[in-house]
Amino acid sequence: MRTTRNSLSDLGHFSDPSLLILSSLASGPKHGYAMIRDIEQFCGTHLEVGTLYGALARLEKHGWIKALEPVERRRPYELTGAGKAVLLEQLATMSKVVATGSLRLATYEV
Repeated sequence: MRTTRNSLSDLGHFSDPSLLILSSLASGPKHGYAMIRDIEQFCGTHLEVGTLYGALARLEKHGWIKALEPVERRRPYELTGAGKAVLLEQLATMSKVVATGSLRLATYEV
């Protein structure tokens, strides 16, 4: 399991679905459909099933989430300690981007 800044590049162009999934799992374990609903609710983004499960496989491979025992034919996933660290780091970076962009827009002239 890697949690260094270099490992964040492994998210590649799937960083948005990965970040949304990690954020969803930060409130507790969920199965795929529950994640799709949760993500739609908190940010208005609908993840297609293929996108969701592709990202789940990559996140699990990195050790940032783990699959739990199935419950009524649905497999829930949970955030790991390494996943929490990656999410915190990504959110800190995003906060800097938001602050910088907001500051720059405040002085932007059209």
